[in-house]
Amino acid sequence: MPEIKVTPLGAGQDVGRSCILVSIGGKNIMLDCGMHMGYNDDRRFPDFSYITQNGRLTEFLDCVIISHFHLDHCGALPYMSEMVGYDGPIYMTHPTKAICPILLEDFRKITVDKKGETNFFTSQMIKDCMKKVIPLNLHQTVQVDDELEIKAYYAGHVLGAAMVHIKVGSESVVYTGDYNMTPDRHLGAAWIDKCRPDILISESTYATTIRDSKRCRERDFLKKVHESIERGGKVLIPVFALGRAQELCILLETFWERMNLKAPIYFSTGLTEKANHYYKLFITWTNQKIRKTFVQRNMFEFKHIKAFDRSYADNPGPMVVFATPGMLHAGQSLQIFKKWAGNEKNMVIMPGYCVQGTIGHKILNGQRKLEMEGRATLDVKLQVEYMSFSAHADAKGIMQLIRMAEPRNMLLVHGEAVKMEFLKGKIEQEFSINCYMPANGETTTVTTNPSVPVDISLNLLKREMALGGTVCYGDGFLVSSEQALKELGLNEHQLRFTCRVQLQDPHSDPDTLHRIYTHLKSVLKGYTIQHLPDGTVMVESIVIKVSSSAEDPNTKVLLLSWSYQVTFLRC
Repeated sequence: MPEIKVTPLGAGQDVGRSCILVSIGGKNIMLDCGMHMGYNDDRRFPDFSYITQNGRLTEFLDCVIISHFHLDHCGALPYMSEMVGYDGPIYMTHPTKAICPILLEDFRKITVDKKGETNFFTSQMIKDCMKKVIPLNLHQTVQVDDELEIKAYYAGHVLGAAMVHIKVGSESVVYTGDYNMTPDRHLGAAWIDKCRPDILISESTYATTIRDSKRCRERDFLKKVHESIERGGKVLIPVFALGRAQELCILLETFWERMNLKAPIYFSTGLTEKANHYYKLFITWTNQKIRKTFVQRNMFEFKHIKAFDRSYADNPGPMVVFATPGMLHAGQSLQIFKKWAGNEKNMVIMPGYCVQGTIGHKILNGQRKLEMEGRATLDVKLQVEYMSFSAHADAKGIMQLIRMAEPRNMLLVHGEAVKMEFLKGKIEQEFSINCYMPANGETTTVTTNPSVPVDISLNLLKREMALGGTVCYGDGFLVSSEQALKELGLNEHQLRFTCRVQLQDPHSDPDTLHRIYTHLKSVLKGYTIQHLPDGTVMVESIVIKVSSSAEDPNTKVLLLSWSYQVTFLRC
């Protein structure tokens, strides 16, 4: 039986470093190629030696598909293609192709130029890698080769994020990447048609969470920011450059306008302009409200939010700062956090998931003394708040997607093992399908029952049903013989087959025939045997005649004959 094999090289019972290998119909596909934000050593990249220990990856992979531009999904791509070696096609949507190299370069600067790390990709490697990218349009079926085809669906989450339907023959897999089933202030909800894949590979970041009303969360967020500003405190909101940043900027912009607040709001230098440029360029990827009002007012041109300069962090008085990156693991957000951590008037609001090992994860777990680089200890006195504006599907959203796609099997990645286990049980109970959650390096094998679609003549179907017959399905199509002859312009012919048998019998020819008839009746139970008036016996479609031999009257000759209707094709 045919099989589909799925092996996570990253994001197996873990969040971060998404990289999933799928073998389907003799094709090998890599889904995402991310880096782990919690590590600074070799563990930050997937272990590509699992695929091959010598030779380039091109020989083993048919294509690579990137779901969106977050670094935990694309951060290892230049390393994989340029340093390990891969020259095959890389697929991603147009917005992902535009934004991906900017985020990769920003991270390279932090890692190499500021931290001085080696064994990392260069700016040129990022450019060379992006030359291999083939952009995808939503709902467009792309033929990778004669047998492998892929199709992208809207995933919400961030600008350009896509779920991918992979098909080889009648076998198929859907990979969600990160997705959001709830529309927000700037993006729509994820959607896929009822494609019934053999396996649905879904992220499960919030596998046990059912979020409260979005409006309640927004109200709590604005209340906390306002209270901190009123008491003269500074508010740090660590975000990634695109995504939740724009969502929260729209929220604060409208609140500042309504409340006529004067405290400054800042965003990391340069990123506001870049983000605004890409949202303008890819406006069709935003939600309906923004598309409708875009000509009158661009929602991403903010009056109250200004570019941040690092010297502003020391300014007296209240302020709100959006700084990158989002988990406080490096960069400007970490520098500002170090400066503001000692003042209890200040506040840090973590608006999304934080990977284990990052400063963000440590402070959310209540750690108040942090060991920083150079063995310095940082006392955390500011208020720490977690408000989930994360654009991942919650448990309810994951179940909703399963109802949409109707998969035959389910496989969970990009989540914590304990939470996955809980969701796995819920899925198997509600949908009566197998659900898998392999760890990194562990292979899940699913046996498939490929169905072959068959076109059948309506007349033939009706005739078979009327006769109580069974229509057999095969590879291709079924038509009645009359219709086939008519369409192909062929004639039907009759072939007659005969066989002569001699036996010794002194009786007359009619007596011999009668004795044969009686004998056949007694031994061939269940067969139709007739003695016909024309002096023949018929066994089903075989006709038996008896005549005496010209040389010897006691020798009887039995002539057996039967016919077939056949069609000759002239080659």
